[in-house]
Amino acid sequence: MKKICLLILFVSALFSCSENETKNNNPYIPNYNVNFTIDMNLPAYSNLKYVSNGVIISAYGAKGVIVFNAGNTYNAFDAACPNQELTSCIPMSINGINAVCSCDEAQYSLFTGLGEKKYPLKQYRVEVSGTIIHVYN
Repeated sequence: MKKICLLILFVSALFSCSENETKNNNPYIPNYNVNFTIDMNLPAYSNLKYVSNGVIISAYGAKGVIVFNAGNTYNAFDAACPNQELTSCIPMSINGINAVCSCDEAQYSLFTGLGEKKYPLKQYRVEVSGTIIHVYN
């Protein structure tokens, strides 16, 4: 009986592991290859050293990438409105700790990516090493 319980525990643990792969279930934002680094010592990004500050990097993603200092971690989200067609809106703007969609004024938390609508912000992976932030998917 003990061996069966251990086997069940091992098998359930094996199937619960993931490959750290983000799945995009949002029909409005396609998967774009995102891979860039920014240095917080540069003047354009120096405000990222402080909590609750963010910047928009317009050269990546569907409509740019929002990089945000969420305290003990950094978040990166696509600047495209997650519940609108890509062609219908300009990139989101940052308003304090929220990203705001230009089409419908929907707000999304830059701490969690969650908002008032069906789809949350599309998130990218972030690694920080000293003052260098690496954003990728």
